[in-house]
Amino acid sequence: MSVSLQDVQTALERIKSYVHRTPLERHQSLNDLSGAELWFKSENKQKCGAFKARGAHHALTHLTPEQLARGVATHSSGNHGAALALAARRFGAQAFVVMPSNAPAPKRQATLAYGATVIDCEATLVAREAALKACVERTGAVFVPPYDHPDIIAGQGTLALEMLEQNPNLNAILVPVGGGGMLAGVSLAVKALRPDIKVIGVEPLGADDAKRSFLTGQHVRQHQPDTIADGLRTTLGTLNFALIRDYTDDIVTVTDAQIIAAMKVFMARAKALVEPSGIVGLAAVMAEPSRFAKQQVGIVISGGNVDLEHPVWL
Repeated sequence: MSVSLQDVQTALERIKSYVHRTPLERHQSLNDLSGAELWFKSENKQKCGAFKARGAHHALTHLTPEQLARGVATHSSGNHGAALALAARRFGAQAFVVMPSNAPAPKRQATLAYGATVIDCEATLVAREAALKACVERTGAVFVPPYDHPDIIAGQGTLALEMLEQNPNLNAILVPVGGGGMLAGVSLAVKALRPDIKVIGVEPLGADDAKRSFLTGQHVRQHQPDTIADGLRTTLGTLNFALIRDYTDDIVTVTDAQIIAAMKVFMARAKALVEPSGIVGLAAVMAEPSRFAKQQVGIVISGGNVDLEHPVWL
């Protein structure tokens, strides 16, 4: 299986009536702070508060009425589960979402609010996959992967098409990477249309399987993440790794302390909520400002679902 630019372009047509065309925003105070011209793709203002709405809705547009009648199922630490629940409600399907015990409360609550049945499991990939398998066998629901599938990758890549239209003068685009669906989709779309633009993945130092895979050329599958960025703890997907290896220019890491600092400055200056996973691009610019100085840098703010009752810096 693979994904092409045509797949991403078709995905945008299929989902545009279901999701927002999110703004590409700049904040002068953050430009002054960084020494670069930063353009934030505000997926924290997307349906469900995260980019995951793109892939989830796109995946469901490919299901038949018979498949939708069986329901859909997935495993998720939060944003994909909520997005699938919303998409399922719109398509008249029941959603089943396996969620780890350490999933943030707001993401769990949103998933329930959209009408999904939430199935709890231990906070390991093995437990998530086992619980999902049992759910699918019991209900007959169709598995909609959170990241490692062509429909998901093409859906997530649609945000890159919007960014290139909103500002064709970008020099680089920074993209959070966990499972890798968004980075894979963005990279292949950007390189097909504008190979001169650098596409850089950003992940937490405590969950650096994507960087290790990228540097060695060998897919790292043993992964024990330790980071506050819950949306980036997922192991890099197989198809995603192949696309990232072929189309991404670099992957950098940031520490949890750098993520927290970026969250605080963004929320103070931009007056908008952003979750730890969503702000890693700004954290990378703040950590290495000389690399991006005087450039026009696109930063994907992938989500804004923050647990306000338990801020990560406390």
